[in-house]
Amino acid sequence: MTAQECIKERRSIRKFKPNKIEHGLLSEIIETASFSPSWKNTQITRYIAIEGALKDKIAKEGTTQFPNNGNIIDNAPMLIAITVIKNRCGYERDGSYTTPRKDTWQMFDAGIASQSFCLAAHEKGIGSVILGIFDQSVIESLLQIPEDRELVALIPIGYPDEAPVAPKRKTVDDLLSFQS
Repeated sequence: MTAQECIKERRSIRKFKPNKIEHGLLSEIIETASFSPSWKNTQITRYIAIEGALKDKIAKEGTTQFPNNGNIIDNAPMLIAITVIKNRCGYERDGSYTTPRKDTWQMFDAGIASQSFCLAAHEKGIGSVILGIFDQSVIESLLQIPEDRELVALIPIGYPDEAPVAPKRKTVDDLLSFQS
């Protein structure tokens, strides 16, 4: 599979087969995602794989803002919590900010890592969907996230039980402009 094929063929999967994901396969996916670029190579993204009763509790108690996300998590055999180590991206060694964007670079790094994770999973036949609507404080408490970290996204994963078609895309003319 070429990079272009992987990017164009990967879809957000919200229905999964009940088959468990082997931990060794997940390790391979994380190893690939670990090559994602990050602010000054800080590599702040951390992954937590959640299964069983804790996954079910997160689906029930951690998605009250958007219950459909709880249904997706409940249906997936595994949930990945994307966390970042705080106060590393956007900083100089003396603690000052490098750019006016301050520490918001951590979200950029987490986004790159999440996309790399999803593409690596797709290549291995694992479906995924990145969720951003959830009860952050509830889930951070359930997962006992340390204070130096922040929960950024949830990614339910599993073997796809659907094959959604790609939604219509904007044209290159809509997306690209040139200046000189």
